[in-house]
Amino acid sequence: MLTLKRFANPDVTKAVANIVWLGLERLTQIAVAIVISGLLARYFGPDTFGKWQYANTLLLVLSPVTWVCGAEILVPTIVKRPPAQLGTVLGSAFALRISVSVAALLLTWCGIAAGIAMDLTDPLVGAMLAGLAVTMLFREPFVGVINAWLQSMTYSKPQLRTSMTTAIVKAALVYLLVRAASAPSHFGWLWALESAAISAILLAYFMRQHNGKLGWHVERSLFRHFATAGTVFWLGLICMYLFLKLDRLMLERAISFADLGRYSAAQQLNENWITLALMLAQTLAPAFVYRVQDAAHLRRNMWRLMGMTALLMTGGALVLDLLAGFIISRVFGPAFDDAIGIFRWAVWLSVPAGIEAIGNLVVLKYQAKFVLLSKWLLALAVAFVINLLTIPHLGAYGALVGLAGGYLAATAVNLYYIRFKLRP
Repeated sequence: MLTLKRFANPDVTKAVANIVWLGLERLTQIAVAIVISGLLARYFGPDTFGKWQYANTLLLVLSPVTWVCGAEILVPTIVKRPPAQLGTVLGSAFALRISVSVAALLLTWCGIAAGIAMDLTDPLVGAMLAGLAVTMLFREPFVGVINAWLQSMTYSKPQLRTSMTTAIVKAALVYLLVRAASAPSHFGWLWALESAAISAILLAYFMRQHNGKLGWHVERSLFRHFATAGTVFWLGLICMYLFLKLDRLMLERAISFADLGRYSAAQQLNENWITLALMLAQTLAPAFVYRVQDAAHLRRNMWRLMGMTALLMTGGALVLDLLAGFIISRVFGPAFDDAIGIFRWAVWLSVPAGIEAIGNLVVLKYQAKFVLLSKWLLALAVAFVINLLTIPHLGAYGALVGLAGGYLAATAVNLYYIRFKLRP
């Protein structure tokens, strides 16, 4: 009876449905990522594929600049405010994000031009990044704002379905460009097209749910609040993504683009798997963390969620470890055989990454912005020092050691904060 009552709880029902859609979307994204990576790796070859991956790394380092007023600020605000204020909340967040995103895109293009002119940036890397950078104009201002609204209702189905569909279409377009022997610099624009399509679909869905009207308004006081209240969180997220891509940024100076391509091939597959933990945390947060006020109840939820995530990520890592040779050889071909060993070690990073993502929810719930910033500064510093010491001797494997050290440092901060904040 206890199980039936829990299942009948609307929050639990919504969360279970969200997890089902999350699983389908993640499986689709993993399959699409494997197909696209295989197509591009075989078409480009290790050297050009390394440049493609480095351009993506630069994008993922730059993108957090557009994350001002992130979900950790926006979702709790939507949950706490009455429904009548939804348009004001979303409109104020959108105005802030689009302003920052336009500035970030223009600065990125200027930086690319200057880097090529001064021979500091590889021209092909710059051309790839120019197209990829357009995604910044759509992802956070449009997709991010509407996705925060969906997360606040524990209902991510529209966004997940849209993401699945556009990912499949993108894979088909990549295949057509490969068959047409298109220049490598053209592929980045497909990612820009995908982000624009997702934005248009989600905007249309939002308007359909609100009588055909967008209804977004800017409130100056709320705009200022989002700009200032989220600054520390924003800096923390920038540090987080710099930590996540620090391995490739430091390896680019130590190994060839071909070796970087092999390392990035393994890491790209692994990161799609790790993303499952992050999305699992996002979909569970409103029902099982943000809305729970009793400390004892929240503490029990956290340990259960961490245990469940640890089991899930361990099981997945074991399967991927066993299948590493098969996956790498089938997807990337014989030119990427050196990526097999890297992939086998990299997949185990998903365990501390998943536990960290769940533990981070308590930090976000209590808006512990300085804890978040301190945590990722510590992780970044730990990874940087380890990389300096290990990359010259271990190469790509040294970068994996740096990531492991950073994740463990971040997890330790989370556990200490949970123990401090939710102590009996």
